[in-house]
Amino acid sequence: MPQIPTEVQVRPGVEADLQALTDIYNHYVRETALTFDTAAFTPEERLPWLRSHPEDGPHRLLVAKDPDTRHNARHVLGYATSSPYRPKAAYSTSVEVSVYLAPDTTGRGIGTLLYKALFEALADKDVHRAYAAIAQPNEPSVRLHDAFGFRHVGTYTEVGRKFGRYWDVSWYEKPLLSRTAPNASPDPSRSRR
Repeated sequence: MPQIPTEVQVRPGVEADLQALTDIYNHYVRETALTFDTAAFTPEERLPWLRSHPEDGPHRLLVAKDPDTRHNARHVLGYATSSPYRPKAAYSTSVEVSVYLAPDTTGRGIGTLLYKALFEALADKDVHRAYAAIAQPNEPSVRLHDAFGFRHVGTYTEVGRKFGRYWDVSWYEKPLLSRTAPNASPDPSRSRR
């Protein structure tokens, strides 16, 4: 893992961050195939997304900020989220995670810092698995997820079209050892005889 910057602070995202968070995400919408959104958002359009990540619970939004903004430093450097994996109730103990960094802050260990804080925040929640979808190619994201113990579980080939071409998406999975999860009892219908 890269050296984690000590001057960067991580805290829950708040509405005052919305413009900066929208600007970061819109960079990836406009310039990359790392998200399959194709139209940029306004902060007002992103407000429901921000509000769907409260300060507590399994669905989090953590923001990395540079406390030193005196020298034109970017205030919000990036963010990490844990969001519902799928809407059906049985999926409630699984989350989809992601990290987005301001384009001029990549390679500084900020993604590592954000994921470290995110997984620490999820440790006392009833969350069993984390999933990450990585549009390919994206070697920096693959390395980040490998460093956090994710394993590749499959690839959807040519699943999305953006910028006039098709893109693959690889899925990664990480078991989470929740301190609050109930002890799972084996499903008797799955036992071998």
